[in-house]
Amino acid sequence: MTTQGDPALARRPAAQSRVAENKQLEHDLGLLLGKDSIVPLPLAHEYLHDSTEMQSLRGRADAVAMPADTEQVAELVTWCYERGVPIIPRGGGTGFAGGAVPIDGGVVCSLERLNRIRQFQPELWRMEVDAGVVTSRVHQLARQNGLLFPPDPGASEQSQIGGNIACNAGGPHAFKYGVTGKWVSGIEAVLASGKVAQLGGSLRKDVAGYDLRSLLIGSEGTLGIITGAWLRLTPAPELSIPIVAGYDDVSRGVRAVADIYASGLCPAAIEFFDSNTLSATRGSFPDGIPENTNFMLLVEADGSAPEAHHLSDQLREVLGSNANFVRVVESNEVASLWRWRAGTSFAVYAQLGGKMSEDIAFPVDKLEEAILMVQEVGDHHALRSCSWGHAGDANLHATFMFDASSAAQVAVARDASEELFARTLALGGTVSGEHGLGWVKREQFDLQFSAEVASLQRHIKHVFDPKDLFNPGKKLTFPSDSLLEVS
Repeated sequence: MTTQGDPALARRPAAQSRVAENKQLEHDLGLLLGKDSIVPLPLAHEYLHDSTEMQSLRGRADAVAMPADTEQVAELVTWCYERGVPIIPRGGGTGFAGGAVPIDGGVVCSLERLNRIRQFQPELWRMEVDAGVVTSRVHQLARQNGLLFPPDPGASEQSQIGGNIACNAGGPHAFKYGVTGKWVSGIEAVLASGKVAQLGGSLRKDVAGYDLRSLLIGSEGTLGIITGAWLRLTPAPELSIPIVAGYDDVSRGVRAVADIYASGLCPAAIEFFDSNTLSATRGSFPDGIPENTNFMLLVEADGSAPEAHHLSDQLREVLGSNANFVRVVESNEVASLWRWRAGTSFAVYAQLGGKMSEDIAFPVDKLEEAILMVQEVGDHHALRSCSWGHAGDANLHATFMFDASSAAQVAVARDASEELFARTLALGGTVSGEHGLGWVKREQFDLQFSAEVASLQRHIKHVFDPKDLFNPGKKLTFPSDSLLEVS
């Protein structure tokens, strides 16, 4: 039998060879880490994608390993680095940029078994955790002891602390409390040498050396593998009071955000929802949204009970100057309100069965222009669009809705995103406010940064990862001229 003219048959020997190589790799890693630390590839489909799967982004792994502890992560890194095998760190797989997807082989290093609370010292407002501890567990443990871990990115039941650090995740309450990095005083990471490094620790202050801890924060697994962290906590506010305010249009709503800034008041969160987002989510909003609402703000006051009530009264006055309605959310509705907010992305996705959502961010004074720009780009490509997100940080979840089963519509949405990125940079914004660049936005790296700044970042990557084996191809690319610069 000849294979001529039959591409499938022509590829068969190579495919068979790859299967044999993968089985050998799994065998070798099983000897290194133990068979219980290896996920057989036929069962590993959940490790080949993240939340970008709706964009048809699904990768291919040569093996999937689940180290049991930091020591096994170090053994895996040493083994892979000596043999030139790429390593793709993976947390909860909830990312929107393809950062945890094994694009073209390599070993996925899932950190799910690193799930210990190493130390919890509530009297000192701190906690040391493994990287695989899920975010909600940290929230719950802190709350049970009268404390708060403020970063609250979405999917807290699935996302892991290590992944949150690697992406420097944000969330609604970042306006007052800051993003994840602000609450990380120390990082344990495995570097290319296979050595375990402690960057920072339980100290609240340390300026003796370069801030290598901050380089790992937001590095998206490209500089090393985060295996543990010291987290700062703070006393939980006694009371939180959400307030919702509705407006006729974007202009009036954005003016209310500017009025909050001008007033000097500091709410915990300032979230916004444009008209198309409200159309998708209106039915599940607690106690309903008036039909004439085309833009809505969700603002939260917190503090001691007297402070929260006083701040709430002041915010109601500021929000009400141009509003159609202002409503304080009753205490028995607060949990439902935040569940509604957490479900926004799913409600938008359900409209057409697919969406492409980009976490662009802008100077606050460009917020109105940015929201209207998203609508313009959607109209230009004949796509339904919407945006919502963190108004206080001018961080938009700019979204294009489409039928995910249509390759043509997916392609149009990608084109729309490219235009969105170009117009974002022209407005002085960033292509990623909290999700990172990962794989899907890696080409934006050289468009956002000057040649000098891009080169400096590539040099940092090369120092940490001279063989480019940590999450290769993610966050930044290495054009041929850049490879010459750092070699």
